[in-house]
Amino acid sequence: MNPTQQSITVIRGDGIGPDIIDAATKILDKVGCNFKYEYADAGLMALENHGELLPQETLDLIAKNKVALKGPLTTPVGEGFTSINVSLRKQFKLYANLRPVLSFKGTKARYEDIDIITVRENTQGMYSGLGQVVSEDGNEAEATSIITREGAEKILVFAYELARREGRKKITAVHKANILKSTSGLFLKVAREVAERYPDIKSEEMIVDNCCMQLVMNPHQFDVIVTTNLFGDIISDLCAGLVGGLGMAPGANIGEDCAIFEAVHGSAPDIAGMNLANPTSVILASIQMLEYLDMADKAERIRAALKDVIESGDRTTRDLGGESGTTEFTEAVLERL
Repeated sequence: MNPTQQSITVIRGDGIGPDIIDAATKILDKVGCNFKYEYADAGLMALENHGELLPQETLDLIAKNKVALKGPLTTPVGEGFTSINVSLRKQFKLYANLRPVLSFKGTKARYEDIDIITVRENTQGMYSGLGQVVSEDGNEAEATSIITREGAEKILVFAYELARREGRKKITAVHKANILKSTSGLFLKVAREVAERYPDIKSEEMIVDNCCMQLVMNPHQFDVIVTTNLFGDIISDLCAGLVGGLGMAPGANIGEDCAIFEAVHGSAPDIAGMNLANPTSVILASIQMLEYLDMADKAERIRAALKDVIESGDRTTRDLGGESGTTEFTEAVLERL
């Protein structure tokens, strides 16, 4: 019996993207995923090859396969280009941004035993890109933040369903309703309503500034955090800092029928092609992808291998205190599989 081969759209990305994406696909092949990879361009590579950052054929390929694995992309700064990541989220209505952080021994992180998932609303709030105006004299700027009941409810239900599915015990809804009474106020109101539908899960609410302090002082009190777009962006990076930085943090962007999995760090052009990059973030993203595709056993095998490599310091990259490069690190993971 030969099950239908799953096609995955792969965007290798810019800078270190190709190196770390190739590491991830080798690992996926080794564990027996039998994926068919269809490659597409986005970012600077696409700009050079197609004259645009996000070519239509890339969008078509993502729409066809409905699952994509993507390396870091570079959006040229200050030249009127829209963020490619924001464009992808809008195009495919990827309303949920799922960013888990997990402690690995051997990472030189400041904390141990961290296991927190940030669920971030991905399309509304300050990132909706609406009403961005700068006055003619350049002295005044404004932007519009929009939260809808439907958008808030969708992300909150997503967080509670995730918690229930993964046996998580607590959800913290993070807001700023004391000041942003309209937008954050609506989010908090809906959070309280949704919490009542899930009596089996402990619900708490926390103001965003206090949440940031609490994450630094006692991160172990958190389990699942759910919040709006801007706060989620900041908090998920703070959480990455608890486990050793963005090199240890993957991200999933999930919609009704499409999902894009990515390394959340930048493209690091200064070390591109030098065999120095740590591929952990995108390997963890591919683990998220396997879980999304109901291939949890393969996901767990990769996670165990990765954990063992980092813990034992076997051929780890410089950011993990080792002396090795991307290819050696990848070999160490492949050997354990």
